[in-house]
Amino acid sequence: MLRKTTDTRRYGIERREFLRYMAAVSAIPTIALRAEGQVTDRPRFSGNPFTLGVASGDPEPNGVVIWTKLAPKPLDGGGMPNEPMTVKWEVATDEAFSNVIRKGSTLAMPQLGHSVHVEVDGLKPHRWYFYRFHAGHETSPTGRTRTAPAFDAMPDQLRFAFTSCQHYESGYFNGYPHMQQEDLDLVVHLGDYIYEYKGIDKRPRKHIGNEIVSLDDYRTRYSQYRLDMTLQDTHRLFPWLVTWDDHEFDNNYADLVSEEEGISPETFLARRMNAYQTYYEFMPLRRRSFPQGPHMKLYRGCQYGRLANFHILDTRQYRTDQPNGDHQKPMTGKVFDTQATMLGTQQEHWLMSRLLQSTSTWNVLAQQVMMAPLNRGEGEDRRYSMDQWPGYEISRRRLLRFFHERQVPNPVVLTGDIHLNWVNDLQLDFQDAKSPLVGTELVGTAMTSGGNGGNSIPEYERAAEQNDFVQWYNSNRGYVTCELTPDAWTSYFRATPFVDKPGSPIVTKGTFVIEDGKPGAQKA
Repeated sequence: MLRKTTDTRRYGIERREFLRYMAAVSAIPTIALRAEGQVTDRPRFSGNPFTLGVASGDPEPNGVVIWTKLAPKPLDGGGMPNEPMTVKWEVATDEAFSNVIRKGSTLAMPQLGHSVHVEVDGLKPHRWYFYRFHAGHETSPTGRTRTAPAFDAMPDQLRFAFTSCQHYESGYFNGYPHMQQEDLDLVVHLGDYIYEYKGIDKRPRKHIGNEIVSLDDYRTRYSQYRLDMTLQDTHRLFPWLVTWDDHEFDNNYADLVSEEEGISPETFLARRMNAYQTYYEFMPLRRRSFPQGPHMKLYRGCQYGRLANFHILDTRQYRTDQPNGDHQKPMTGKVFDTQATMLGTQQEHWLMSRLLQSTSTWNVLAQQVMMAPLNRGEGEDRRYSMDQWPGYEISRRRLLRFFHERQVPNPVVLTGDIHLNWVNDLQLDFQDAKSPLVGTELVGTAMTSGGNGGNSIPEYERAAEQNDFVQWYNSNRGYVTCELTPDAWTSYFRATPFVDKPGSPIVTKGTFVIEDGKPGAQKA
C-alpha cells in the first residue's frame, strides 16, 4: 500500500493488491449468530452489568431498536464469562411500567461482546415509550424513545439535534446536558463518535492505551466514551440515527486504502473488521446493519411521515481514493475522474431512487464531509480539501444536477467532520454566480474536537469571505437544533464557550431559516 501523501501513487489500488484484498476477505470468518455452549438464564454478576446504559435508534412508525450491553467491568474486557446470557426486556407507555405493552427475552452473545439489539414492533406511530432490560436480579436504567409518524401523516413539527466529532481527549461533552433539556424527537450523529488515537498527556482527558487495533482495543475505547454520563444519558432520553466517518476506524481511509504506508491487506481488513464489529456492538442499529467481516451496510432511510425523509449516508466505505495525494490541492487532474465516486455506484443509485420516491416536504441527507467547494487558498492559489466532495467533482455535480433536474423537494445536506459551523447555499454550478440554488448545506461543529474553539482562524475567515455561497461561519463547539414544519426549517446553532472543563453554558450563535420551496438559508 502506498502512502497517501505520495504524489506518484496510483489512483486506488493495483490489481495485484486488489486480489490480495479479496483473498484476505475470504479468510475472515463471519460472526456466528447461534448460541454456542450453555445459555445462562439466571446470571449472577460481580457488579452492575448495565454500566454502559441503554439506547434506542432507527425509529419506524411501528417500532424502534432498543440496545444495551452487559459489562460489569467495561474497561477490563467487560467482565463477562464466555457464554450466552438471557436478557429480558419490556416496553411501556409510562415510566413507572404500569402499562407494559411489549416484552420478551433475547440472548446477549459473547461473540458480540454481550450487546443486545432488540427490534421492537407492534408500537403506535409518533408516540413516546419507555423501555428497560433485566439480567439476573439486575435491572437497567429506564430509557425513553419515540416512534416515527405514520408514513402518510403530516406532523405539525419535528425537532432534532445533530452533532459529530467528539474527541474524548479534547474535552468534555458539554453540549449534551443542554441537548437533554431540549424538546427533541431525535438525535442525529454524523460520525467520529470515537477517535482511534493513543492517549496523550496534558489534555483535558486521556484515552486508555495506544492507538486501537484489536477488537478488545476498540471495545475498551467505546466503553470509555460511553461511560461519560452526559453522552450515556443523551442516548437514554432520545432515539438516535447514527453514521460513521473515518475515526471510528482509521483517519482518512478510503474504502480499501489506508492513510499509512506499508499496511498489508490482511492487516488493514482485520482492523477494519474489528472497528466495524465494535461500532455495531455499541450502536442502536437494526439487523440490516449487521457486519459481514470487514463490510457493513450503514446507509439506510428513516422517514418521518410526509414532513421529513432522512437518507443516512456512508461516505467512507465505498469511495475511491482521495485524488492528487489527498490534503488541500487545486481542483485538477483526478478530481475530474469520471470513475471516481464518493458514495459508490450502489449507494448512489439507492439514494437517487429514494429521492425520486420521496413524498416528504424535506429531504435530509445525513452525511459526513462538506459538499460545497470551499476554496481555502489565497489569491490565485485556490485550494480545496481532497477528502471532501470537491475532490470527487463529477460525483458532486451529478448529485446536484439530479436535485435540479428531478426537482427533489427541499434537499438539505447535514455535514460534520470539519469541526466548524457553516451555512452554505448549494448551487447547480458554483462557477456561475447566476446558477440556480438547488439545496442547502448545514455544517455542524464538533462536540469537542479541536478544543475550546471560538477563536479566529485566518484560513477559514478568508474562506468565508471569498466563497459567495457561504452564508455564515462560526468556530465554536456544540451542536445544531433543527425545527421542521411543513412551511419552514429553522436551525439554531448552539455553542458551548469551553470544553476543557465541565459545566459550560449554552449560547445560540446563529439562527437560519429555509422556506419550503426556496433553496438556501436566510438569517433569522
